[in-house]
Amino acid sequence: MRKVSLSIVCIIYSLICSAQSIDERIANAMNASDWFALDSIYNAASKDSINPFLEVFSRGLIGNRLNRPDMSIPAFEDLLNNYSTGLDLSNLLNSAVMLSMDYSKTGDNTKAATVLTSVLDATRQYLDSAAIDGLQLYIDRYSAFAPYQPYSISIEGTPGLVPFRITPVGKPEKGSVLMTLDSSSINGLDADIVFDTGAGVNIISDSLARKFGLIPLEAYNYVMGIGKQRTQYAIAREIKLGNITVRDVPFVIVDFKVDNEEADKYMDCLNIVVGSELMLRLNDLTLDFIKREITVAKNAPRKSQGRPNMCFSPSMNLISRGSAHDNPMWICIDTGDSSFGSLNGEFLERNKDYVLTHARPDTVRMAGIGGVHISECYTLPDLSISLGGHTVTVPEITVNPGTNPLSASYECNLGLKSLMQFGRIQFNMVDFTITTYPVEISECLPTPHKLRPFKYADNNKTSFLQTLGLVTLSVANGIFNTNAPAAPDL
Repeated sequence: MRKVSLSIVCIIYSLICSAQSIDERIANAMNASDWFALDSIYNAASKDSINPFLEVFSRGLIGNRLNRPDMSIPAFEDLLNNYSTGLDLSNLLNSAVMLSMDYSKTGDNTKAATVLTSVLDATRQYLDSAAIDGLQLYIDRYSAFAPYQPYSISIEGTPGLVPFRITPVGKPEKGSVLMTLDSSSINGLDADIVFDTGAGVNIISDSLARKFGLIPLEAYNYVMGIGKQRTQYAIAREIKLGNITVRDVPFVIVDFKVDNEEADKYMDCLNIVVGSELMLRLNDLTLDFIKREITVAKNAPRKSQGRPNMCFSPSMNLISRGSAHDNPMWICIDTGDSSFGSLNGEFLERNKDYVLTHARPDTVRMAGIGGVHISECYTLPDLSISLGGHTVTVPEITVNPGTNPLSASYECNLGLKSLMQFGRIQFNMVDFTITTYPVEISECLPTPHKLRPFKYADNNKTSFLQTLGLVTLSVANGIFNTNAPAAPDL
């Protein structure tokens, strides 16, 4: 039997005697990756009723998952400086990665690289080669970004305005479409750019990276689509989207060829994609599918007291709580999905009789990064979808028998054709809320922290999180499993 130190025993005793219900609720919310519940529990509780370790850890997770780096950075710094003995190795590395992500979001890539280097140096002897390589990818990326000022934004006029068009792709009979930004350029050359809320990074083909003069960096990543591909980062010194100028924009260079003659004919439409990283920097944007334009507030909105209804998935997709056919679920908001979208096997199991009665058997052929995938499915007509405060009926949606490993953290991937059923969709990236406006409503609407060098000792003691039964968080699961989901999901 493992020996548990006296300090851990004292903490457990304190929990049992004083604040067991709050701490257990917090741990349960962490285990379920239910960041809305964690936010609600944390805000409603008296802070002195929460175990000090959990109080700090909660702030870090809430801030990282709900896009509040001003909350998460001091919390994770406190966690690593003063409470690291309460973390097992996996959660320690995840916490360090989340802290580095938030440093990078705020423009401090030097500090992002420094904290991960310190943690890697302290833990290297306990890690396998896959974990070391994963951490080194992050370090190299942030080190390469450090000489630049990624996502420096200026807007000429008020508000920012980016026109777009709905572009047919693939076989005409499928009716697939993508959202292509008009009046756009990269380093002064006109460019056709796809706007994909489901892409966690910006991507560009090798030939266009050379054409537009992107600066290659000594930084690499793995992207997942149908398959997995090692890619290189590059910087575009300037992109223009309507009257918005964005400087020092990171892209990953991707080979879009899938060795399938038919699919390759349709892949050119994905040669340049911008995604959710850019959305975070735009702060407040509205997709207007009636006027075919994106509007962006010139000044970031102030944080309100409203509760968020969006969060990041483990692979950094934007997801929201909604429902399909009155089934509550996590929904990924994906304008890069050119169909109506898809539901996974959990929906099928819960609604098997309804699906088998109303749907028709079908097959879906997906082309994306790394290959082509053909699978059996069902096409279900006239399904109600609730998202962001309103409900629409989508003409059809795909129901898959199994769970796609790329979308294990959500049940529904809502594609562009479904999102267009809402006349307008507003993303407030400060409050982290999505608000939808059906067509009939849309037509009426007017337009200095410091971190000490890190030390780690594997003493085989039970960590505090383990005493609460808290599982390893998967925010940085790509470090520990090279086949784990990673953005972009096209």
